Amino acid sequence: MRRLEVSVEKWPWKRPLSIAGHVFFDSTVVVAKITEGPHEGRGEALGMFYRQDTAAQLALEIETVREPIESGIDRTQLRKLLRAGGARNALDCALWDLESKRSLTPVWKLAGLPSPKPVLTTFTIGADAPGAMARIAAETYGDAKAIKLKLLGDGSDVHRVMQVREARPDVWLGVDANQSLTGEELSEILPALKAARVAMIEQPCKVGQEAIALRRLPRDIPIVADESVETLSDIEKARPYYNMINIKLDKCGGLTEALLMARSAQQLGLGVMVGNMGGTSLSVAPALILASFCKIVDLDAPIFLARDRTPSALFYDGLIEIPDGLWGI
Repeated sequence: MRRLEVSVEKWPWKRPLSIAGHVFFDSTVVVAKITEGPHEGRGEALGMFYRQDTAAQLALEIETVREPIESGIDRTQLRKLLRAGGARNALDCALWDLESKRSLTPVWKLAGLPSPKPVLTTFTIGADAPGAMARIAAETYGDAKAIKLKLLGDGSDVHRVMQVREARPDVWLGVDANQSLTGEELSEILPALKAARVAMIEQPCKVGQEAIALRRLPRDIPIVADESVETLSDIEKARPYYNMINIKLDKCGGLTEALLMARSAQQLGLGVMVGNMGGTSLSVAPALILASFCKIVDLDAPIFLARDRTPSALFYDGLIEIPDGLWGI
């Protein structure tokens, strides 16, 4: 017999992180545990802050499928029962973890992928005064090889980028506007972004404004869809405007959907990036399974935590590595 446990946990951050329209102070997550005999599978999710998801709401959504989960449904059936989002993500990842432990087979092998290796991850700097962001890049993130800057569309973004580039001439540098720029604003700052050797622009404009803001924009710097692409069904319509999609398990509803999205994007000639909405190493571990598809890995969420799970993701020399025993065998 299967048994489902659902809990809500709060993990404080070392310091707040600001992005366009939101400030993060902690990761409040929902955790799903599915036990079957001696085996336990776990999954963690936060949902999407821009849709006002809360861990408590996700926990209630998980409860709506308690009976089918405990009756033994699989991931394919779950995908049809719950909408894409954090609740399905927590359950989907728990089912992957459970299958891995029951079969003594790592999740990467179950998914038909190469064994995960330490990979380069971006380190995110929240939007702040340009000088403060430059100090974080030089001091706090001295070991980082790739840095992503949050922009605000407030007239200071060029200064943010230029001062960070001056402080760290050696790093790969990307920017994320979180829908805060218009097409005109992006066109105005694009020459400065090129001069600063920015390698990625993530979600510059509001969802639904792509045809106005991005259609005629030069593609000298790859443009990545985040909020504009949540699930498999969103990829085709994003294709004319973006070079790459950012897959997040909390958006799409778990690793099962994420794998379908990664393969679809590749078939359509779109690059793949993997990110997450925050959380502990338990959120990051399943997402890292996608790394073999990805041009960009953005899985630095655990470094913001005041404390993390044990065992936890390892960060060193700008890389991330998932230790044995955290998730997926």
